[in-house]
Amino acid sequence: MKIMIRRAKVDDAPKLAELMNLAGEGIPAYLWQRMAEPDEDVMAFGARRVARTEGGFSYTNAYVAAIGNDIAGMLLGYKLPDPHDLPPMEDVPPVVRPLLELESLVPGSWYVNAVATDCAYRGQKIGRRLMELAEQLAGKSSAETVSLIVAEENAPAIGLYRKLGYQVIEQRKIVQYPECPHTGNWILMSKKIRATA
Repeated sequence: MKIMIRRAKVDDAPKLAELMNLAGEGIPAYLWQRMAEPDEDVMAFGARRVARTEGGFSYTNAYVAAIGNDIAGMLLGYKLPDPHDLPPMEDVPPVVRPLLELESLVPGSWYVNAVATDCAYRGQKIGRRLMELAEQLAGKSSAETVSLIVAEENAPAIGLYRKLGYQVIEQRKIVQYPECPHTGNWILMSKKIRATA
């Protein structure tokens, strides 16, 4: 099967929301639930958020790996500001605080906010292809590093990142939330790249 990687379109928002929630270990749905109307479907609300043109979770920051008409995987990323100032933590939900603290340690890095492969397409090296794309985009952005955050219990993902040359920089304790699949720590990983811009 041929994999085509392309920029995401606004029509991709429902699938992007699903994959972002998968990559985000359920944190996106947890946050969307807090923002949605009481009777609103959480994933429909998430798709509306993804369909916006502003914000880190916008489809404008995403690329998809398509097989035929199916979206098999997704990369969401962008260059972090430098300096990277933290927002007032009292304004930030507790589950997000450790992630923001870790992000702030890699200012100016090209940040892989989310990368995910649909369960039906696992084992076809889609994640590897999307990470290679992240490094190409990072180089074009003049970033000198690519960074990402992963749960320490997610051994398959950490194994892939280590094979690709990523190293552990720092870690923070996971703040539990409903249906949290992990205990332990969030791990910040980074890789130096050559800027091509």
